[in-house]
Amino acid sequence: MAFTIIQQLKLSNYNYASIFTLPRRSNRVGNGRLLSFPRNVPVIHMELLEEGNTTEIIKLKEIKHKLQLVGINCDDSCIPGRYNRLYCPKCNGGQSVERSLSLHIIQNGDFAMWRCFRADCGWAGRAFAGSDNIRRVMLSRQMTKNGFRLEPLGDKLIAYFAERMISEATLRRNSVMQLSGDQVVIAFPYKKDGVLVGCKYRTLEKKYWQERGTEKWLYGLDDINEAAEIIIVEGEIDKLAMEEAGFRNCISVPCGAPSKVSARELPPWDKDTGYQYLWNCKEYLDKVSRVILATDGDQPGQALAEELARRLGKDRCRCVRWPKKDEFFFLNDANEVLKTLGTVALKEAIENAELYQLNVSSQAA
Repeated sequence: MAFTIIQQLKLSNYNYASIFTLPRRSNRVGNGRLLSFPRNVPVIHMELLEEGNTTEIIKLKEIKHKLQLVGINCDDSCIPGRYNRLYCPKCNGGQSVERSLSLHIIQNGDFAMWRCFRADCGWAGRAFAGSDNIRRVMLSRQMTKNGFRLEPLGDKLIAYFAERMISEATLRRNSVMQLSGDQVVIAFPYKKDGVLVGCKYRTLEKKYWQERGTEKWLYGLDDINEAAEIIIVEGEIDKLAMEEAGFRNCISVPCGAPSKVSARELPPWDKDTGYQYLWNCKEYLDKVSRVILATDGDQPGQALAEELARRLGKDRCRCVRWPKKDEFFFLNDANEVLKTLGTVALKEAIENAELYQLNVSSQAA
């Protein structure tokens, strides 16, 4: 059985208490769960471990070599478990020569992933220890509103959102637009650090699709930057509804819910295709201490809540129970609550979110 780096240091009675610390980051991905270290876990420099012939050292050196092969200069300042800002070898940081490349090496050295966040570059990829595979996950392309053929919302869509109690101010702040052309199609731009990284489209008949050649991210990602508590909903309109109730610290999953909870063990991150957006946004999710799961109240929505909780850690999750519509039926999602009962009821539903395990046991009863 292979021990983690920190376990080996403990076993060797190495005094690492004086080593400076890093924010919360994931400590393992083997079982698929997005686990986090406590806030004061030591940063482990490569040179401190040279004497210990560990599996982690071998993997980290291999990853470092593979990064050099693609032009990424990963010296000793690149610390596993952190997000490191570097110069992009493809665009060299543009005219401003900025450190636009974000590089993350998983703490145990299993893999590294990188992305350039300059809008006209977008170079990204992943490298794996123990494999010859260095995978480019997105072709360099220019992601702009003009490139996606987006235009401001017309009167028909503004009225559509007004019927759902979504104000023009909320639409503007979230950059909601429409697709150019004869068909009326809502466009939800996805951004990270203010940069357009994708777009999801929705017709009035509830047909959905995403921009080709883009990865999956959480919608509203910039609204949870540095947030200690976040809300996760099942659709972009539900995220907008949450903002109407005063909750900007809300994100939406980019795709639909599963029909049921999987009975299988959680896969490793690179095979967790249905929830890749969690791994892509791990930088943000690692910093969160509480997650309120406000998915739909139907069976797929509850299955989604369970799958999210399995990956995020049930100990930091809360679950929302939507209020009743009438004597026999419950409302299904955030926007239904907003339309039917108003902002006060929606706010109360979020503030009364239950501990996840308590919620599951009460529903089973």
